Amino acid sequence: MLEDLNVIEIGQVLAGPYAGAILADLGANVIKIEKPDGGDEGRRMGKPFLDDDSLTFHEFNRGKRSVALDLKSADGLRALHALADRSDVLIHNLRPDVPETLGIDPEHFCERHPRLIYCEISGFGQHGPMRLDPAFEPLVQAMSGMVTINGDPAGPPSRLPISAVDMGTGMWTVIGLLVALRRREATGRGCVVRTSLFATALGWLSQRVNTLVNEGVELPREPMSGHSGLVPYQSFSASDGDVFVCVGNDRLFSKFCSTLGHPEWIADPAFATNRARLTNRERLVPMIAATVAAQSRDYWCAHLGAAGVPCAPVNTLPEALALEQFTASEMLSPPLGNGAMQLVGIPLSFDGVHPHPLGIGPKLGADNALLNSPATRR
Repeated sequence: MLEDLNVIEIGQVLAGPYAGAILADLGANVIKIEKPDGGDEGRRMGKPFLDDDSLTFHEFNRGKRSVALDLKSADGLRALHALADRSDVLIHNLRPDVPETLGIDPEHFCERHPRLIYCEISGFGQHGPMRLDPAFEPLVQAMSGMVTINGDPAGPPSRLPISAVDMGTGMWTVIGLLVALRRREATGRGCVVRTSLFATALGWLSQRVNTLVNEGVELPREPMSGHSGLVPYQSFSASDGDVFVCVGNDRLFSKFCSTLGHPEWIADPAFATNRARLTNRERLVPMIAATVAAQSRDYWCAHLGAAGVPCAPVNTLPEALALEQFTASEMLSPPLGNGAMQLVGIPLSFDGVHPHPLGIGPKLGADNALLNSPATRR
């Protein structure tokens, strides 16, 4: 879909490289600029997996080409400008003061390359007292308040054990640059697109931020696996595993109670409405838990599902990947790198076709021949 798009990525580890990986999956020609001495730190982010590089590196740099350049040298900068002359997009997640030091800040770079879409990813934004602070995923989760809303209320706060902020920032970058490309079609001029990990974290927290700003209420950490505004809306332990139920309204609560064999709860004023159940959560939830514990996970999923009550088994990751639905999702790529690995692709399809990673991550400097070629395409 993006086969005519030429992209330069000066990315390290995750947010920038993930933006580049999305574009590469969609067919763009992504040239990764790496420092000659060691390249992207992501290459060593984990044990050697393939070609002495980590699985993480291949995951976030699949389908790209690598050019090793010393951007601190005059020759390196000349080579970068030559690539930019025939490129549409530049993405970087350098620290905010580094581009100016190198002479590739957007003001100067875009003056020389006025059609370029210049995408700048930072940790905390281009302004403010924290603009130069280190911005690793856990630090941003902690600084934004995300950590404090996660985990059992009876235990300590917990970070999300996935790179939700880094990957989300990469996604926002792609959304922004596609909009900028659309504008370039009309104006002929490029654009500076900026986002940050901190802004992305706040975006994920928008419902809680909006509640605090507009109602002056700080929502508490969700009760167990539950929901601050709905009861019952959480997981319960069956005799052999956990089952998650989502009783989102009073009609579903009636079906839920009947299936559990407790129709008397429907007429009880303490439980008859969701707001009443919120008030009496600590009384109701233990009774539900005792009932669910008497039967198996499959039993409840079958009976609640038949009654039209939204529910699901709490699967382990191997159980999730064993589902027929996982195969039907077509999220896993065909074997890459002579069958060495498969990777999860992006959750999109176009006319029923799912784009998949086109190859493994490149060896450092494998495509330096591009510097002597007038074309950037393969």
